Amino acid sequence: MIETTQLTRSYRLGKKQLTVLENVNLSIQRGEKVFLCGPSGAGKTTLLYTLAGLESPQVGHVIIDGTDLYALSRSAQARFRNQRIGYIFQNYHLLPELTALENVMVPGAIGGKDQEDQARTALARVGLADRADHLPAELSGGEQQRVAIARAIVNEPDILFADEPTGNLDSRNSQAIMELLLQLVSEKRTTLIVVTHDPSLARQGDRVLTLRDGRMEA
Repeated sequence: MIETTQLTRSYRLGKKQLTVLENVNLSIQRGEKVFLCGPSGAGKTTLLYTLAGLESPQVGHVIIDGTDLYALSRSAQARFRNQRIGYIFQNYHLLPELTALENVMVPGAIGGKDQEDQARTALARVGLADRADHLPAELSGGEQQRVAIARAIVNEPDILFADEPTGNLDSRNSQAIMELLLQLVSEKRTTLIVVTHDPSLARQGDRVLTLRDGRMEA
């Protein structure tokens, strides 16, 4: 499902060049549940952004199901992400002025589709059918993360990326969110790639990859 070759990304900080990713090669199978671990600053989020089409590498390729993602035009990349990729942010990134239902409908609106029925189904799948008309400020942290998950799955993506999806939750809610994610992707054989700092959560996937100083450990 995902192949990368020699992914490299660096930033300039003053006169210094900071390499965040260096020659990262990956192969991830369809339906596989992969967890990315490593110390803070290792490049995990940058790698996730690069795999998801949110941040282009300076060197290397990301091939998703045969498509060279960064060989596409910007508009084609946006369509590809909207149709085939779901992304769950650590800080939820819900729009505060929209209800839970309206937040979940955003991907459909971007794609020019009215997805109210699909959005209600997605909220029901994460256990929030009765919270559809609530604003984010009226929801707990765990409920906000569930809305973010519903938004990420509403288009039934082939690949679901999650950046520290339990980072702002207590241990009980963390385990509940992870069990929900694993259940949802198993139902549709969705490929799941998760960044986490929690080894106990990472062990629940099919494979753990460790990134250190921008390099993938053997």
